[in-house]
Amino acid sequence: MIEGLMQHTPLMIGDVLRHGATAHGDREIVSRLVDEPTWRYDYRGLRRRAGQAARLLARLGMSPGDRIASLAWNTHRHLELFYAVPGSGSVLHTVNPRFSDDQIVYTINHAGSRIIFLDACFRPLIERLRSRLPSIERYVLLAASAAEGAECYEDLIALEEENYPWPSFDENSAAILCYTSGTTGDPKGVLYSHRSVVLHALANGLPGALDLSPFDCMMPCVPMYHATAWGMPYMAAINGCKLAMPCDRMDGASLQDLIKAEGVTFSGGVPTIWTMYLDHLARTGQDSGTLDRVMIGGSAVPRAMAELFEGRYGVKVRQVWGMTELSPLGVISTPTPRTARNGTEAEKDLLWTRQGRMQFGVEVRIVGDDGEPLPHDGQSPGALQARGAWTIQRYFRAEQDATYAEEWFDTGDIATIDDNGFVRITDRSKDVIKSGGEWISSIDIENLATSHAAVKIAAVVGVRHPQWEERPILVIERHDGAGLGEQEILDHIAPNIARWWLPDKVIFASVPLTATGKIDKKALRERYGEELALT
Repeated sequence: MIEGLMQHTPLMIGDVLRHGATAHGDREIVSRLVDEPTWRYDYRGLRRRAGQAARLLARLGMSPGDRIASLAWNTHRHLELFYAVPGSGSVLHTVNPRFSDDQIVYTINHAGSRIIFLDACFRPLIERLRSRLPSIERYVLLAASAAEGAECYEDLIALEEENYPWPSFDENSAAILCYTSGTTGDPKGVLYSHRSVVLHALANGLPGALDLSPFDCMMPCVPMYHATAWGMPYMAAINGCKLAMPCDRMDGASLQDLIKAEGVTFSGGVPTIWTMYLDHLARTGQDSGTLDRVMIGGSAVPRAMAELFEGRYGVKVRQVWGMTELSPLGVISTPTPRTARNGTEAEKDLLWTRQGRMQFGVEVRIVGDDGEPLPHDGQSPGALQARGAWTIQRYFRAEQDATYAEEWFDTGDIATIDDNGFVRITDRSKDVIKSGGEWISSIDIENLATSHAAVKIAAVVGVRHPQWEERPILVIERHDGAGLGEQEILDHIAPNIARWWLPDKVIFASVPLTATGKIDKKALRERYGEELALT
């Protein structure tokens, strides 16, 4: 082997900030805040204040590798920690406030975090849990002024010099620690490296992926505590996007106000966010303003939602699939010359019924029960596996790797892959319903149900049946004021599925969501598991 004669420059999060501040220094960052006026500055200001925060960490005795927790919404101060903590060599643990108290305590203690930076609205939560967090040495409020007995972020960084010498070190060093939602067992820690974060942000901003540029204004509607808001804060700095940070106000009216006020062109979030947004537009008769495209993931995008966005409002839908263990984006539904047919129904069907196509940086395959790869024919379902530059090797503090032979990670999803590289998730492996020895896809039924105008959220789970082992039931959460009966929704679904797939029962009730905004099917199975056994 002959060694190449190029410089060995590590991929560092600090350099992402340097680039944003030098190449796009005057691009604006707008941040709503908890009980404070809107904040405005630019990437130069972000670099200056993040450097002050990094100096603060050193003054507080933080060392490379130390874990520092954040309990915060999508704001400019949280954004500063996204650069200051990993950029200085420490590890940012983004705490999910939607976890249960026990899960929050578990993740903070498991991470071994030494400091918590928190928005003021989370102070009652922390006061409730404080006695159970022995590793925490300091609590710092991300606020302009401190409450009694608390330290204030603004007061502390004001004491620090502005010109921080961002260090360079091994690009494989730990940077961000995120925890899975813990729907089965305790949450698991996924420890991103500088290298994985930078590569993920570089690849997913490309024209064939999310197509980001300095002409975009990005509004991250994925909470920053959830897999780094799908990497959007780092993609924005690399591509020079204006940032509009919504804080915790992600209801339809608040998002519409931010879109109109700041000229938002790109956003990303789970389907429930966009259900609220589209409801608001329908109620008020407004248009979608400058919004050009939305990235939707976390669960399958209802076709009716995609059709409404594109048909009525002219907003392009980019469905994505991924998971915390993939940093988190794995595939993105973007067309290719082979699949594009001038907006025909065939192209729309391909983009709206598939989670996305393979992107550089993540390789995916499907395997059968014997572990052998299955053909990419769009018909053969198998266990979806992934490997690549931002795919997990091992969970934090786990003794064994999370991957399998040849570095493949089992995602827990069942999918098909077609000859164009498009992945179609047919179910989570734990959610597939086996009835009389045959498989039923809950996702297909849910998509059909949500195409009905009265349906807000639809969830299908398999429950115990005395004759068929399992049978599907359908749980419907209706839009406010909507009238919808069991027979009407079954008649709506029936023409498009095999008759034996039809749910045995429809229940109208609130659909529980996990801490990351996904349908909590574990809770539904616990609640309704004996529903058919009792009838």
